[in-house]
Amino acid sequence: RQQLMFKLQSGIDQGAKILLDGRDVKVPGYEKGNFVGPTILHYVKPEMKCYTEEIFGPVLVSMEVDTLDDAIKLINANPYGNGTAIFTTNGATARKYTMEIDVGQVGVNVPIPVPLPMFSFTGSRGSFRGDMNFYGKAGVQFYTQLKTVTQMWRSDDATLSGSQTAMPVMR
Repeated sequence: RQQLMFKLQSGIDQGAKILLDGRDVKVPGYEKGNFVGPTILHYVKPEMKCYTEEIFGPVLVSMEVDTLDDAIKLINANPYGNGTAIFTTNGATARKYTMEIDVGQVGVNVPIPVPLPMFSFTGSRGSFRGDMNFYGKAGVQFYTQLKTVTQMWRSDDATLSGSQTAMPVMR
């Protein structure tokens, strides 16, 4: 919470405006909690700490650029690659954006591009830590104990009724 508050305040100090302020949220019964409500920072510039460092919390950082190409360049220049979203009514614009953006999770007309758990978390670049993504196959494999069974059956053994204690050999 302290890091999030520091990044929000640094953005404000550098000229960003808060359109929705969730810094003083109080949750009845949990007064000692570390809650932050939804917050929207607007007029953010690329050099601001609230943009150059990832914020993990209910914060939307809003920036303005002149063209779609400018937006793509701005996002691709950021060292992190967790997620981004575009809102458009133009399919060609959405396609260009999704194809040229270098970010792991891209949303089109959705505010938070987080897929369902059966898909992999696909954050990239500075937004990815560890050896594997946890959603999708990798997540299932993490919680799965794999087993390999190697067998050999000979048809003449099928009629035996007792246990064999000798090592089987090829005949």
